[in-house]
Amino acid sequence: MRDWICCTVLATALAAAAGAAPAAEITLSCGWQELEVQLCEEAAAAWSAESGHQVVVRRGPEQSNQRYFEYLDLLSRADSSLDVLQIDVIWPSAFADHLVDLAAHVPPEVTAQHFEALIGNNTVDGRLVALPWFTDAGILYYRSDLLARYGLEVPETWSDLAEAALVIQEGERAAGNPEFWGLVFQGQAYEGLTCNALEWIAASGGGRIVDEQGEVTVNNPAAALALARAASWVGTVAPSRVTQFVEEDARITFQLGNAAFMRNWPYAWALLNAENSDLRGKVGIAPLPRGGLRGSHAAALGGWQLAVSRHSKNQDAAIDFVRYLTSTAEQKRRAIAGSYAPTIPALYDDPEVLAANPFFADFAAALPDAVARPSALAGKQYAQVSTLFWEAAHATLIGNGTARDNLARLEDRLRLIKGRAGW
Repeated sequence: MRDWICCTVLATALAAAAGAAPAAEITLSCGWQELEVQLCEEAAAAWSAESGHQVVVRRGPEQSNQRYFEYLDLLSRADSSLDVLQIDVIWPSAFADHLVDLAAHVPPEVTAQHFEALIGNNTVDGRLVALPWFTDAGILYYRSDLLARYGLEVPETWSDLAEAALVIQEGERAAGNPEFWGLVFQGQAYEGLTCNALEWIAASGGGRIVDEQGEVTVNNPAAALALARAASWVGTVAPSRVTQFVEEDARITFQLGNAAFMRNWPYAWALLNAENSDLRGKVGIAPLPRGGLRGSHAAALGGWQLAVSRHSKNQDAAIDFVRYLTSTAEQKRRAIAGSYAPTIPALYDDPEVLAANPFFADFAAALPDAVARPSALAGKQYAQVSTLFWEAAHATLIGNGTARDNLARLEDRLRLIKGRAGW
C-alpha cells in the first residue's frame, strides 16, 4: 500500500507572536493529485492563520478503494490519527457509525446552501455524517483542434466516438506520432472502472447493476453489449495498457498530446488549461456519448465529502475546519483554481467561477440526472458489490471470458450477497 505523504502546515506567526501554542492539531486526509494536495495545504494554512490551530495534511492513496480500506482499518480500531476524512459519495452509509453527527453543529441555513440530494446522501439514520465538499460526474474531453483538422463533429454515440477516434488516430500516426491513441479512460480493476462500466451500461439501457427495488438486473443483453463494445476498443482505439489506467494515467496521456478523447472528471479541466499546458485552448468538453441512437447520455455521479471521526481527540476544532473547507468562499476558490465542481448551486451562477469553467453551466443542469451507484441501497455491502462488478468488467476488457458469461457469473454472486445481507 502506498505510504501516505505527510505535509505539516504549522501555526502561523500570529499565534506565535501571541506566545500561545496551537490549541489543537488537526489531521486532514486529502486526495492524491498534486494540485488537490496544494489546495488542501493552502486552505489549511489560511484556517490555521484564523484559528491558531495546527494542521497536518496527509496525502491519501491514488485509488479510492485503497483509501476506503485504509479508513476501514483505522476506524475499526478506533484510531484517532485522522480527524477530518475526505470520503467518497458512496461511503457515508459504510462509515456512519464512526463519524460525528454534524447536524447539531451546522445551522440549517448552511446545509440548505448545498445540493439537497447531497445532504440527503450524507444523512444516515437521521444523522448528518458529512458535509459536501465537491461533486463530480463523468465527462468527455476531446481535442477540439483535431476534430476541426479532420472535419469531425463531437460524437453523439459510443460507436460514433470509436469511429472518430480511429480516424484521428490513423491520421496522427501517419503524421509522425506512433504513440497516439484515439481514446483513454479508467480501465484498471478499481472503483474508477465501476464508474466507467456503469456509464457504458446505463447509456445502452442496461440498467444500474441493482434496480430501485433491490433486484439484481446487471445480467441483460444491453449490458453485455455495452461491455463487449468497450472490450473491442482495447488495443484498437485505446492502448492495451488502458486496462491498468486510473484517472491520472488517462489525464497525463491525454495532456501529453497522445489521445483524441478522454473520459475523466472535472478536475482535469484546470490542469489541461494551465499556463504550462500544451493543450491550453485546444480542449473541449461534452456529455459522455449515448449508448446508441435510442440510448441516453449517462454520467456516473461522484464527489467527495468531509467528515469528522468520532475517534478524534479534537472534534470541535475538526468540525470548525470542515465548515471552513466546505464554505462558499473556499468552494469558490477551489472551483476557480482547480475546477472542482461546487456543491453549492449558487456558485454555478458566479461570473468568476464560470469564467474559469465555462462548462459548469451545462454541468450543473446535468447533475440531477447523473447515474448513482447502488451504495445507499447496498449499504455496508457496497464495497463487495462494486468489487465484483469491476472484476467482471475488467475480465471482459482483458479478454478473460465473454461479457455475457462474466455478467451471468456476477449475477449469481450478487444474488448470494443479497441473500446473506438482505439489503
